[in-house]
Amino acid sequence: MTSSIMDSNGKVLTSNKHLVSWVEAMAQLTKPDRVVWCDGGDEEKDRLTKEAVDQKILEPLNQEKLPGCYLHRSNPNDVARVENLTFICTPTKDEAGPTNNWMDPKEAYAKLGKLFDGSMKGRTMYVVPYVMGPVGSRMSKIGIEITDSIYVVLNMRIMARMGRDALKMLGDSNDFNRGLHSVLDCNPERRFICHFPQDNTIWSIGSGYGGNVLLGKKCLALRIGSYLGKKEGWLAEHMLILGVESPEGEMTYVAAAFPSQCGKTNFAMMIPPRRFKGWKIWTVGDDIAWMRVNPEDGRLYAVNPEFGYFGVAPGTSYDSNPNAMKTIMKDTIFTNVARTPDGDVWWEGKDGPVPAELIDWKGNPWSSKSSEKAAHPNARFTSPAQNNPCLSKFYDDPTGVPISAIIFGGRRATTVPLVMQAFNWMNGVFFGATLGSETTAAATGKVGVVRRDPMAMLPFCGYNMGEYFQHWLAMQSQITNPPKVFLVNWFRKSKAGKFLWPGFGENMRVLKWVVDRARLRVGGQETLLGWVPKAGDLDLSGLDIPHEQVDEATHIDLDEWKAEIESYGEFFKTLGPAMPRALELHRELVLARIEAVQGGHG
Repeated sequence: MTSSIMDSNGKVLTSNKHLVSWVEAMAQLTKPDRVVWCDGGDEEKDRLTKEAVDQKILEPLNQEKLPGCYLHRSNPNDVARVENLTFICTPTKDEAGPTNNWMDPKEAYAKLGKLFDGSMKGRTMYVVPYVMGPVGSRMSKIGIEITDSIYVVLNMRIMARMGRDALKMLGDSNDFNRGLHSVLDCNPERRFICHFPQDNTIWSIGSGYGGNVLLGKKCLALRIGSYLGKKEGWLAEHMLILGVESPEGEMTYVAAAFPSQCGKTNFAMMIPPRRFKGWKIWTVGDDIAWMRVNPEDGRLYAVNPEFGYFGVAPGTSYDSNPNAMKTIMKDTIFTNVARTPDGDVWWEGKDGPVPAELIDWKGNPWSSKSSEKAAHPNARFTSPAQNNPCLSKFYDDPTGVPISAIIFGGRRATTVPLVMQAFNWMNGVFFGATLGSETTAAATGKVGVVRRDPMAMLPFCGYNMGEYFQHWLAMQSQITNPPKVFLVNWFRKSKAGKFLWPGFGENMRVLKWVVDRARLRVGGQETLLGWVPKAGDLDLSGLDIPHEQVDEATHIDLDEWKAEIESYGEFFKTLGPAMPRALELHRELVLARIEAVQGGHG
């Protein structure tokens, strides 16, 4: 076995025998032509980018308009996460739970081992050491991703703290996530993303798409992370983290979980409306939060494990998210967007007129008369966090930021009010556990069907969802100074089918009430379900919508809520015996309270 790994200048990169022997074993399995250990340096970035351009994996864009930016087109059969091919491989099926696809670990290693055998012949194997979370933080985790994709290496460089720092932090330890990835032949029949929580291992084969192959992101930061969180007593969550700064300089940190298509990145990078002169929103993270209890003050502290943004391009504009638009103007890799004749990028929902001619996401000529979309609906940008004009100065703080409020929000046309605060931690966990979003036509072909997505974690929880709820409930004993928990809904509609709330930057008005409630500065009205703003609590000055519309957006209809809470029973049953009895009892209690009130009026 090799004792030390050297860089191109003859300096030792690592002498970690656990790491070196694992990499050698994976090289024997995959049989690459050469092995390259990545150091994360600028010279390496320039060299790999040039190689990727020469191999037509990346296409340079207009370097005057978009300095350091490149375009990648993926295989048209490989454009999104594949939940049906994503597996949790635990010794028993019960450990994975009814919401995950399960495969026996022995079967998974055998099946994928055959596919990995010789998968890198004729290719380069890259060893990518990375840290999820600030370097040196007790909250961070180290991963090593082995990949045959130069696109993955260049994206991981943006999304995680990659290279020497990771190897230095690892030292001689054996505690690192073992990630193995090969694009293979990109055949969907031979595509699997397998997680082995007990082994802290991820094997991904047959895909080149970011969500399936940037193993630090959903795979380690959420699926493996949630399992490690349960085992070690912390929370790995699909949540943005933002700081709200008042004109006086008071800072309040909020974590928020929204299922996809609910405006998560927009909220993380929000610009407050004019009425809130002097208020600022600072982004700590736009997608994932790792939260631990600080024993000194009993509060939850959060870090963003990521180092960049892997955002959806379509719909992003100066109108919807000016800070995201500024973030992607340099050093960004665009995937499956359209290209203008002068080397700029375009997608549906971008500012300005639709260009007359484009090269579409598949590389074909496109005109405004074309029936197909120019950019893929899941087209992406990978951008460094440092590009964000509203990046929090604490985004890389090893201690994390103290969380005063947790927000859950889905997309609901009826029932759920604009904002509601939970009475206590149990009530807050109930809000998260029952979070739902209505389907849009794009998702299922059926519109308005409520899909439950607890804590926005349904596709990302790496173990049994019932046990995950129990872990949230058990965290209360550790968190002596818990954050306040809220439910929001920007998407409620009138009977005429129009949105009642303007959303985007105006969500600052709701966020201000959340902050004031978290700091015990403002009252609220108690309802059977939680606290809601009293008349006059929400600052509506300068908002050009009638008060009746706001009243409708904040209204609680007990008949609707009775049906809603009855429907939770069906969902809880699907989670099987691990479903905590406490949440079912809470559901029955709320239902009984509604029935008592309705009976009193009857």
